[in-house]
Amino acid sequence: MEVAKRKRATTDPIEKVNRKSDDEFIKEHLCPSDPAWVAWLHPSTQAHYSLSLIGAKALNNIDLDACYSLIEETSRADYEASTTGWKPVKKMAEMKSPELRYILVKDAEGTVRGFTSLMPTYEEGEPVIYCYEIHLKSELQGTGLGRLLMSLLSRVAAHTPPIKKVMLTCFLRNQRALKFYESGGFTPDPISPVPKKLRYGREFVPDYVIMSKTIESIVIPGTLDS
Repeated sequence: MEVAKRKRATTDPIEKVNRKSDDEFIKEHLCPSDPAWVAWLHPSTQAHYSLSLIGAKALNNIDLDACYSLIEETSRADYEASTTGWKPVKKMAEMKSPELRYILVKDAEGTVRGFTSLMPTYEEGEPVIYCYEIHLKSELQGTGLGRLLMSLLSRVAAHTPPIKKVMLTCFLRNQRALKFYESGGFTPDPISPVPKKLRYGREFVPDYVIMSKTIESIVIPGTLDS
């Protein structure tokens, strides 16, 4: 009697991406058309910086601590003013999530001066590239580097089917960040919380917005520095 063949379980496409090595991720999802994407020149000071992509599991403690310090420096006040509060242990645990990938910006001495972190994941069942963090030291703000980092996330989304969206969360009190994201084409996502009337005359007013940008609205440049 012929034995029926057992069907092989289908691997989730996002899980498959997250299993890849950093080198595979760069080659197959970041897809740099210019090998010089790892170098960046400050437009005013002409100082040289390096860019690199590395998964959370491979991130050393020095660079992890530098990223944490940068979050604390630029965003602790926003967390403290929010309903979630500033929770160092929880934040560090999030930063160590094995599916996170970091794009680090280092100066000539090898010190982290900026970074963004991203994860291919699902948000309410929809596959997305979620931007967890993007932070720059003051000397790098307003230089175009932030837009470059966001363009890298857009490239990953465009080269990672079935993903069609880049998503992030921003505190409403951080008007500078909101304007930065809006200028880059991000708008409030349909799942973003909205003010609600509650019982007994109470009202829920969110202190953050979930923003997104679909890949249909993303222009993928020929080179990463264009």
